This record gives sequence, structure tokens and C-alpha cells, in this order.
Amino acid sequence: SGRTAWARLRGASPADLDGSRVGSLRATPLVLLPRARLATWSALSARDDDGPATLTTRAQRVVDHLAAHGASFFDDLLAGTRLLQTELEDALAECVARGRVHCDSFAGLRALLLPPSKRPATSARQGRRRPLFGIADAGRWSLTRRDAGHVAGHVAGAGAAGAHAGPAAAPDGDALEHVARTLLRRYGVVGWRVLEREAPWLPPWRSLLRTYHRLEARGDVRGGRFIAGLAGEQFALPEAIGALRGMRNRAPTGELVDLSAIDPLNLTGTLLAGPRVPRLAGARVLWRDGIAIAMRVAGTVELLQDLDAGVEQAARHVLQREPYRTPLPPPASALPDTGASSPP
Repeated sequence: SGRTAWARLRGASPADLDGSRVGSLRATPLVLLPRARLATWSALSARDDDGPATLTTRAQRVVDHLAAHGASFFDDLLAGTRLLQTELEDALAECVARGRVHCDSFAGLRALLLPPSKRPATSARQGRRRPLFGIADAGRWSLTRRDAGHVAGHVAGAGAAGAHAGPAAAPDGDALEHVARTLLRRYGVVGWRVLEREAPWLPPWRSLLRTYHRLEARGDVRGGRFIAGLAGEQFALPEAIGALRGMRNRAPTGELVDLSAIDPLNLTGTLLAGPRVPRLAGARVLWRDGIAIAMRVAGTVELLQDLDAGVEQAARHVLQREPYRTPLPPPASALPDTGASSPP
């Protein structure tokens, strides 16, 4: 329905584009966010080298047409830019990778990622229904908004320990509160160490700290010490405190939880001790009772804890996505105390 938008917030630099339309797009990180907040996040992530001079001539013609005529369908862009269809597709792909253009629907992104040779041909049979995969069926293309009204002033670079590098301009109070609440919804508990895994263009911690103090005074969040061993002030959602207490009082079960390394819970090397697992597509982290015990990067499994033979075998099977039907026994501390000399 258009309430959720996809976009490339921070445009890739010219050196990041390899000249291949599909290759560059497949390596382009995209975000999903409410369309009403697209301008806020675009302004937060804007940088100086996103200007028109960094675009090729064809991509600049697309941007100029959209700036003059507003959101346009693919056929309108063809007529307005006087480009061939393949040239226009390449120009749109470059604009998407640069964070300058997005589309109303996901069909436009799918069409740019799918080579023409793999797109379904139009059926000659009358009345046969076919999915609309063509780029002409993708809806309107429009410029990504970068509203200067969402940012004001300037900030200096972060120098103190725990400070988070921000953009060239400081966001206003509404944008700061939106970022602060978004981080709380993502993690439940927020401290300055949590920001180490976030984008470097987010507002610095000292700016977010004033916002969290204001939210705490209004009773929206709780301040205190919720994570042992984490220095600095911490802030949590009220519902997150109950979840933390419940987890602390729950007995270990030995259950293995396999997560993508891109998941926000991948905090190894920051909040948690041990090597840092790179946030790459395909990398995995294996958890047991809240402790990271193994990881898989580039197809290689590496143990993060000393495990017995049974648990190690199960961990390798889970990380390699292989079938493994033998259930793991729960830890000794999780077995009921029956007074018997051996567990039941």
C-alpha cells in the first residue's frame, strides 16, 4: 500500500560501484522503514559527496527529470530522458545504489536485480494470467527526500571515549527522539557501547544522552544499571526490564539458537567478550543459554567456547544447516533435584 518504503539511505561512493548494474545492486544495503520517516533518516545519513556531480550523465538526466516532473512511471522516464530501455535501467540502478531514487513497490527493485534473460516472457495465450515482473509494471519512481528542515547546526567530531561519530549537521529534537526510541525498540536496553555496531552517521551519544534523560524525566524510559559489566549510563524500556528479570531467573536449558550475524543480537566483541563476528550475509552465530559458543564465517565453523564432544558435534551440524535429530541433554543445573544419586 506504500506505507513502507525501501531505499538506500547512504549512497555508495563512485569507487564502490563496479560498473555492473546487477553486481553493484546485489551488494547495496537497503532499509525498510515507514514512508513518513523516510525524510528523517535520509537527512540523518546525508553526506557531502552525494551531490549531482557524482552521478553519470544518464543517471543525472533521470534525476533532473524527476526533480522537474515529480514521481514518474517508467514509460514517462523513457519519453522524458530519451534513453533506451537498457540505458534507463542502468541509470535507475545507479541512482538506487547512490541513494538518490526509490520506487513505490518492490517490483522495481526485483526488475533491476533480475537480468533480462531470466525475466518471464509475455505469454501469447489470451486470458492466461502472469505475474508482473517487468520494470514498466513497478509503479512510480521518485527522488529520495533529503529535507534540510530535519537537520540544523553543526557538531564537532566525537573525541571522548564512547562518543559516536555523527554526520556533519546535528538533527533537531524530533529526529533525536525518533532515533532514541528506535534504538530502544531494537535492543530494549541502550548504552554507549551498543552504538558501536550501529551506523557511524547516527547522532553522537552525548546528544542521545540528553534525549534519554528527557524521556526518563517524562517516565517513558527507565534509567539505571541493567547489564553487568557495561560502563556508563543505561536506559531501558519498562517491558524490557521484566523480560531481563525473567531471563535471569530462568534455569538453563541447553537449547541451541542459530542467528544470522546481521541480527542486532550479534553483540560479540562489543558488549560480550570474545572475537567480533563480522556482520556479513551468510555468517552465523550459535548461542547456548545466552552465551555465544560458535560461529560460521565463509563456510568455516569456529568454536568460541570449550565444548564437550556431543555439544560440539551438535553445534557444527546446526551451523552447517545439516539434519541432526539427536536432542541435547539439558545441563546438570537444569535437571530437577530428586535426591537420587543419578539423574532420572
